[in-house]
Amino acid sequence: FEQLCRAGGALEVSEDSDTLGFVSQKEIIYNRLLPYESKLDAESNEILAQIKGNIGRAVQLREIWPGVLFWTRKLSTYIRLYGRKFSKEDHVLFIKLLYELVTLPKLEISMMQGFARLLISLLKKRELLSRDDLELPWRPLYELQERILYSKTEHLGLNWFPRYKDTSLYLKMEGVLRALVKNCRPYFPESATQEMLVEWRPLLCPFDVTMQRAIGYFELFLPTTLPPHLHHRGFKLWFKDLIDLWVTVQNLPAWEMHLVGLFARLANDNIGYIDWDPYIPKIFTRILRSLNLPVGSSQTLVSRYQTNAYDISHVATWVTALLGGPGKQAQTQLSGLFNSISSFFHPSNHGRWLMKLMKLLQRLPASVVRRLHRERYRKPTWLAPVPESHRLTEQDITDFVSSMKQSVLLAMFSKTGSLDAAQALQNLALLQPELVIPPVLEKTYPAMETLTEPHQLTATLSCMIAVARSLVTGGQRFPEGPTHMLPLLMRALPGIDPNDFSKCMITFQFIATFTTLVPLVDCSSAVQERNDLTKVEKELCSASAEFEDFVLQFMDRCFALIDSSTLEQTREEMETEKTHLESLVELGLSSTFSTILTQCSTEIFQVALEKVFIFATTNIFETHVAGRMVADMCRAAAKVFLCLLYRIHTVLYIQINLIVLNDEELDKDLMWNLQLLSEVTRVDGDKLLPYSAQLVQILQLTLHLKSKQGYSLACSLLYYTLRSTALIYPIEYCSVPGGFQQPHHQHLPIKDWGRPGDLLNLAIQWHMPSEEEKSFVFNTLDLLLQNELKQLQRHVQGEQEMSRDDILQSLSIVHHCLLGAGSLLPPLRGEPVPELVHSMVQLCETNLYTGVEYDMSRQNYREVICTVIRQLLRNSEEYHMVTWYLFDLQVINDLLHFRGSHKHEFESRWKSFSLVKKSMENRLHGSKQHIRALLIDRVMLQHELRNLTVEGCKYLTVHQNLIKDLLRLSTTTYSQVRSKAQSVLFTALGTYNFCCRDIIPRVLEYLDPTRTNVTQQQFKGALYCLLGNHNGVCLANLQYWDCIALMWPAIVRSGLCPTMYLEKPSVVRLFDDLADKIHRQFETISIDFSIPQSCLDVAMKILNSTYPKPSLSVATEEEELEGIQRQEQKNRDSAHKCIRYLTRGQPWKFEHIAIGFLSLMLRDDCCLPSRAVLFFVQSLNHDSLLVRKVAISALAGILKQLKRPRKKVSVSPYDLSEGKHADSMVSGDRPDNQWLQYNSSRLPRSQQDWDKCCFIEKTHWGYSTWPRKLMLHAPFEEQPKQGKTREEMTEREQIIYDHFSDPIFVDQLIQYLSLEDRKGKDKFSPRRFCLFKGLFRNFDDSFLPVLKPHMEQLVGDTHESKQRCVAEIISGLIRGSKHWSYSKVEKLWAMLCPILRTALSNITIETYGDWGTCIATACESRDPRKLHWLFELLMESPVNGEGGSFVDACRLYVLQGGLAQQEWRVPELLHRLLQYLEPKLTQVYKNVRERIGSVLTYIFMIDVNLPHTQPTTSPHIADFTARMLSRLKPLLESEGEIQNHVLDDNTEEQDERTQAIKLFKTVLKWLMTSAGRTFSSALPEQLQLLPLLFKIAPVENDDSFDEMKTDAKTCLSLMSQGLLYTEQIPQVLSTLQESSSWHARYTVLTYLQIMVFYNLFTFLSEPKAVSQVRALVLELLEDEQLEVREMAATTLSGFLQCNFLLMDKHMQAHFETLSKTQLPNRRRRVLGSVVDTIPSAELVRRHAGVLGLSACVLSRPYDVPTWMPQILMDLSAHLNETQPIGMTVRKTLSDFRRTHHDNWQEHKQQFTDDQLLVLTDLLVSPCYYA
Repeated sequence: FEQLCRAGGALEVSEDSDTLGFVSQKEIIYNRLLPYESKLDAESNEILAQIKGNIGRAVQLREIWPGVLFWTRKLSTYIRLYGRKFSKEDHVLFIKLLYELVTLPKLEISMMQGFARLLISLLKKRELLSRDDLELPWRPLYELQERILYSKTEHLGLNWFPRYKDTSLYLKMEGVLRALVKNCRPYFPESATQEMLVEWRPLLCPFDVTMQRAIGYFELFLPTTLPPHLHHRGFKLWFKDLIDLWVTVQNLPAWEMHLVGLFARLANDNIGYIDWDPYIPKIFTRILRSLNLPVGSSQTLVSRYQTNAYDISHVATWVTALLGGPGKQAQTQLSGLFNSISSFFHPSNHGRWLMKLMKLLQRLPASVVRRLHRERYRKPTWLAPVPESHRLTEQDITDFVSSMKQSVLLAMFSKTGSLDAAQALQNLALLQPELVIPPVLEKTYPAMETLTEPHQLTATLSCMIAVARSLVTGGQRFPEGPTHMLPLLMRALPGIDPNDFSKCMITFQFIATFTTLVPLVDCSSAVQERNDLTKVEKELCSASAEFEDFVLQFMDRCFALIDSSTLEQTREEMETEKTHLESLVELGLSSTFSTILTQCSTEIFQVALEKVFIFATTNIFETHVAGRMVADMCRAAAKVFLCLLYRIHTVLYIQINLIVLNDEELDKDLMWNLQLLSEVTRVDGDKLLPYSAQLVQILQLTLHLKSKQGYSLACSLLYYTLRSTALIYPIEYCSVPGGFQQPHHQHLPIKDWGRPGDLLNLAIQWHMPSEEEKSFVFNTLDLLLQNELKQLQRHVQGEQEMSRDDILQSLSIVHHCLLGAGSLLPPLRGEPVPELVHSMVQLCETNLYTGVEYDMSRQNYREVICTVIRQLLRNSEEYHMVTWYLFDLQVINDLLHFRGSHKHEFESRWKSFSLVKKSMENRLHGSKQHIRALLIDRVMLQHELRNLTVEGCKYLTVHQNLIKDLLRLSTTTYSQVRSKAQSVLFTALGTYNFCCRDIIPRVLEYLDPTRTNVTQQQFKGALYCLLGNHNGVCLANLQYWDCIALMWPAIVRSGLCPTMYLEKPSVVRLFDDLADKIHRQFETISIDFSIPQSCLDVAMKILNSTYPKPSLSVATEEEELEGIQRQEQKNRDSAHKCIRYLTRGQPWKFEHIAIGFLSLMLRDDCCLPSRAVLFFVQSLNHDSLLVRKVAISALAGILKQLKRPRKKVSVSPYDLSEGKHADSMVSGDRPDNQWLQYNSSRLPRSQQDWDKCCFIEKTHWGYSTWPRKLMLHAPFEEQPKQGKTREEMTEREQIIYDHFSDPIFVDQLIQYLSLEDRKGKDKFSPRRFCLFKGLFRNFDDSFLPVLKPHMEQLVGDTHESKQRCVAEIISGLIRGSKHWSYSKVEKLWAMLCPILRTALSNITIETYGDWGTCIATACESRDPRKLHWLFELLMESPVNGEGGSFVDACRLYVLQGGLAQQEWRVPELLHRLLQYLEPKLTQVYKNVRERIGSVLTYIFMIDVNLPHTQPTTSPHIADFTARMLSRLKPLLESEGEIQNHVLDDNTEEQDERTQAIKLFKTVLKWLMTSAGRTFSSALPEQLQLLPLLFKIAPVENDDSFDEMKTDAKTCLSLMSQGLLYTEQIPQVLSTLQESSSWHARYTVLTYLQIMVFYNLFTFLSEPKAVSQVRALVLELLEDEQLEVREMAATTLSGFLQCNFLLMDKHMQAHFETLSKTQLPNRRRRVLGSVVDTIPSAELVRRHAGVLGLSACVLSRPYDVPTWMPQILMDLSAHLNETQPIGMTVRKTLSDFRRTHHDNWQEHKQQFTDDQLLVLTDLLVSPCYYA
């Protein structure tokens, strides 16, 4: 909502400085068009002075809450109401102050988000402040991101961030942070780029998660808008490195998306300053790959291609920035891209990929329009303009539109709906209407004629709506555009069809859109009167004579619709509710009709008026469906003389029928007249005044009708009558100011077609309530309302009996009076409620002037109603009054909040305004070129926004009383009343300042266990009040210590209430929801709000600023001192009070809740008191599993709090590497980082070595550049003493120490930990790991003696839960021993090694995952030299066959987990492992083979080919592949088919070939695993395996093939999708040409299809490669094997379809020559001889020619190019030839018919009559009976 409001932009206003005293930055221009705009300058100045004074003073007094928070909210409301209506100096000061506030280190998340949103809106308009005006540091924002998104203590529960069920809200927080950085980025200092590179380059280790983090930061932070003279300090520092990295990485790692985002932004901000040409083929190839389009017959998708695909908006931005310039290469590639994918847009194609394509289609034109706007229409700003040489020329735009046109036209009828295509067309039509609109019209006209395809009509109409404005405006580009408008309108009329609601709605929308743009005025006389008209203008003038006809026909259609919609016809009388669709159609009808009448000339209006009048008065309608529609039409046409007729008519009727007053059922005629009257009073107030007497007379008669339906209609008559006279609103929305009354020789209405409104000359006519109207309103209230109120008062005092129905009727009248006259009634008055919160600044409410001067001399009916309603409520203890209560609630709601408009109505109007604006705006010219009606609507919304702004309302005693009543109703007996009352209560709580604090104690009274008179309904009502609604205030979770100290103990204590029934599921569910909501929404509350000096300095500048002068002066020293003291002593005691209560014993359900609440008290800047620590430690052995789980997490957090700080020192890595310096920009294994790699000859095996060794725990340090300052832990002797005695410990530590040294306690704990929780679903628990890690870190080996026997016992037991328990302890123990002394570590490993050996031999299918996690967790972020015992243990012959294949696979898995964590630092171990595994690659067992494949992937993961990276010392893929190829020689050289020989293990005769097959199976597993995980696709060495894969892969799709064949097929599919570089193409193609068997040749073709498509633009940039592929396909088209020939034809057809090969004369002639090859005479052959089965060379050639021709036909499935008819004729000549030729032709013709059937009417235009005759004969099956 806020963002929508902010979108209401602003235009400069020059007179500012005179009235305001300063030049405004950018005011919302719409305020200048309000009827009371003269008062707004003084008002805004007063509010701004208040904001400046209070915000500055609040910061000076260190009062973040409530002061700063309250006044920043006011500032954000100010921006919403006035725009940036302050001076540039103030603007800069506000930004600096909020920047300081947002980056306060201990700020709560919710406050941070509030400040960040405000800062974003202050920074949003970049053009207002240049880099000279403002500079912001980048580092505080980086620290903020680190603190929140990568919190080190969040996982331990020491920092709570709101986690919502709906993760999008968490993403919202991330989104706010990203938007904040994005808006601050242009103002980072020029040195920022270099500083960022120094900060984040050390994180660039591609095997580590830090790579993602670093590239993410690059994308987010690197500034790209530096002016050209500073480029050498900006992108030139990093562009070459990062683009080289992007080019080198082939396999879409997760961080590649961030790089693309960065490049897109860079290209967009620096068009013309970067030469992208060398990268363009690569860019387009990757874009095409990223679309994940299905290609070929058997494609296996790599999952990361789906998840890590490029963001389409980045793609659109990047491509747009590349267009234009001297080279024009990007446009050529873009045309190629759309040519190659256009067939995917056809409506018959559907899949997951379609959404992406549609998004691309929609985003790309929008992006080009944005760029063109920036180059041609935007006012110049401080941002560097695009150089002339690189601006888009007309030719560029034409080429762009032409390249997209075909795809967009196909997408119009897509299965995902036509919305994306419509938006694309809207933008393309802005660029070049003459190219885009005619083809859309060609599709629209036939669609309007068709009756059988409604989808086609809705799709074309929605696209026509999108281009309406471009069509109607015409202009030089497309002068004939407007001539289509009338024919379109006339043909659209049949769409108003009562049988098809969706068609009806789109037709209404279509007519309304066009009539809004065009004045419906008959200008035909101008043709004679004027002689200066162009041909098109004459045509338009003549055509405009049809407007009257159109309006009358439209009305006839509407009347027919109404006739068929009466309630009796649609369903039984019983049901009176309208369906959603009916109400939509009703809305469509009334808005379209009122648009038409608004746009009509007076003559046409008169005709329409009479027609409506006759229709309405000659028929009587039921009042639910048809009646509503007619009444709506009459409302649209209500003009003065009509009113008169209606009034008299109805008055007479009622006077005759006075008897009906007491009838339950009313006469239909009377009902209909009442309804009609109530609707036609919705006109301008001054038009009603002449009939006021009659109206009041009718109201007096009808308001007391007995019939509910009757008096409801009378009430709405009352409401509309009051509303029309009391409100401020625009009177007309015509598209030209002043209507169409001017004579045609002065002004020609056709020139106003599609004209935008002129903002500076809108000439809005307002209805402002005149004195007569006001007195009419108050007289009516005196006459009608006063009686009702007196009557109700007498009833309350017992003086008058009233039935329930009478009371309801009275309340209804009261409510409608309040709603009708609400805007003239002053708000409720009263005393403010004192001292809810203490603040040292003013917390006053903002009163806005909304054009109403309240008349204080008159009685304020709002207060009278309030008194009466409260009396009624107090007296109504009779519980049958449910409906009465509900009515009271509506009245209370409106008493509190209603001032003339409702918030929900306003929001839905704002939403629909935005939609209409979006569908009709001119994005190209910008600057608010909207149509006049839309601008008037926006001004009206601005007025309503002011009306609804109730920011920071004072909480008065009168509000307090009403809220108490609401609370009473929220806890009554009836659930319906409770629910409604609660929703009114929550709205009220969100409106008044701090009233929640007043209500909390009252709600908690219902939960007090000492009260015995609380009913169960009251108890539940109170719980619901605490829970809050979906989006309002949640009382249980107010983020203030004093509220929590009241609330949480009360919730826990309520367990002792006598009314507390836990047997009731609804109560249990309520408590669960309450606890869940508190946990999800809770965030750590700050207790340290210290404000830095820099922030105070900005506040002082604000306080000393001028124009407007701040309302408050600088605080005195005493005040400042008091502020600081208050700040320091706040909050602490409340937290301890809360903890004290929560640690007492409770009923079981509430123990869960209590321990949950207590765990939220943990924080990283303050330790829990000892009582709480004791409570958590004892809870570890609680009976309840839930309590134990919370206690484990909490204790892990407490141990982190108690962790002793360790000293760190700065170290130079070059000193450690014996002074070996390397080039600082080179990554990988260098001389200066060798010392930290694992080297078995230099391992620390003695105390002395251990002390000397510099351990680096983080895996990424040293791979890339070293950090500026490498901080390592100081040597052991400089650290504080480890292993304290009990006496040296603090009280909290002693509690933990005593319990964990107690064997009984530990025994019980281990028993609990080794229990099964959920069978089959339990996993290694990170919580328990953190607990043990903390214990061993804080207390050294103190607890080992107690735990050791348990570990030995657990590891010997093969039960899953026991094994898991010991795995968690061991991983915690290894990680916790990080800082132990050498002697302790040595003892530890002496104990652990035997335990681990036992564990690995006892491993089972259930526990192998846990042991893998255990070892991986233990090795994570640990220097491998510290863990050498573990690695040597794991390397002890993992595949030894003991325990069977399963144990072998498990050992490898566990080893892999440990080594993978160490990444590049263990080359020696990787070499040893590879050496060990190579002889074992011929494994028989599948599971071991798969595991070895996975291990090999990890071994070779480090062998990357990235720019500026040294060759690794780890194993190289190339060497390994070469060794494998030599062992696979027997297979490569063999001729026959390779069968899967798996001989029995016992047989000794395992020949080379069998060994090679076994080896090959393992190699296949490795290739498959590495496809999705490594950074590069297949390397040149791996490509040498292709011939072998072609040989083995099966041709048919059959699941029954053995493992080897299936794996080979998968491998080929994965390898074919790999990204190729130009230098690799020749090698691949030569490999493809080497195939021997036909199976291999067949498989080559399937490989080729995918490979070419996935590397399309790389191939196209190499003409030689294209001709090689073409030659290969044409050669295989003449293969002797039929299957190969057919597959070659399919491949050829695909290549032609994606425009890889072109259908030229040469190719066509080649196929025609082949197809005419003479076949040998058949009679020469002896039948039955062997030769008969082998086709002759001539037949093969002839068949190849036919296949070639049919491939050409099938390559164009959705259109008929000029060359196709002739080819079809040529093919038909071969229909009856020998097989397989005849079969091929038949299949081709049948496919042609299938794909061209939909648009055959269009396609057949391409054929001559003779050709059509032949075709029809071929395509129509012969009749069976012929």
